[in-house]
Amino acid sequence: MHSRRIGSAAISAIGLGGMPLSIEGRPDEERAVATVHAALDAGITFIDTAMSYCLNSSETGHNESLIARALAAYGGDTSGVLVGTKGGAARGADGEWSFNGDPATLREACEGSLKRLGGDTIGLYQLHVPDPGVPYADSVGALRDLYDAGKIRAVGISNVDSGQLREAHAILGERLVSVQNNFSPAVRDSEPLLRLCTELGIAFLPYSPLGGISRAGDLGSSHAAFARIAAERGVSPQQVCLAWELAKSPVVVPIPGASRPTTIRDSAAAADLKLTEAEFAELDVV
Repeated sequence: MHSRRIGSAAISAIGLGGMPLSIEGRPDEERAVATVHAALDAGITFIDTAMSYCLNSSETGHNESLIARALAAYGGDTSGVLVGTKGGAARGADGEWSFNGDPATLREACEGSLKRLGGDTIGLYQLHVPDPGVPYADSVGALRDLYDAGKIRAVGISNVDSGQLREAHAILGERLVSVQNNFSPAVRDSEPLLRLCTELGIAFLPYSPLGGISRAGDLGSSHAAFARIAAERGVSPQQVCLAWELAKSPVVVPIPGASRPTTIRDSAAAADLKLTEAEFAELDVV
């Protein structure tokens, strides 16, 4: 597995998005744990989770606890695995999503995540989404304070635009190591943000890099160029998609979700797929 960096941490070029293991349509625990173990076996050393990856408020932190159990049950060395989690979003009793960037709420959320994940500190803690009811600087400042208190080793932000990235970078400086935004062949509005991340040396973590849970399987039929190149290479369109994203910038670390071992194994193999300049140019046309 080729490596890239999130801050000072060297991690796999492909990560695992944990969300499908805990929301609607999720697998049973045996298959979920097998999926995490398959990712580790394939060389993946970055796992993305969040306190809000659950069905409703009665099981807040379901995915964090699941990831912690899976890592504890793995037979190999997991000391090099970076787990990134997020606060600032939650699911209510009926499963509705809500967002809260209040500093006190973020501090409380971080403490809960820390208990569920175990250990003395969280490797990467990310603000899940800007809260329009709270000044962004206040929310980001809460993460700065958590870093300075030793609760987290690095800070990330998610669902932001270039202006919010610049604002967060001014507040956090080198504490800020990652940006996580929706990015895929069908969703490319974060291109300016990706360029800014490259300029600043901040990792860009595309979530839903294959188009999302319900559309990832149809990527080839929705995007003919990816299907054609995949057929020529003898790989899946999903591998071609992840290879295209990796080729866009050395700061890109896609985090495809998976709920089956076979799916994450296929995604992990994209790290070894090198596109030609002509292939990349064809895929990069909007």
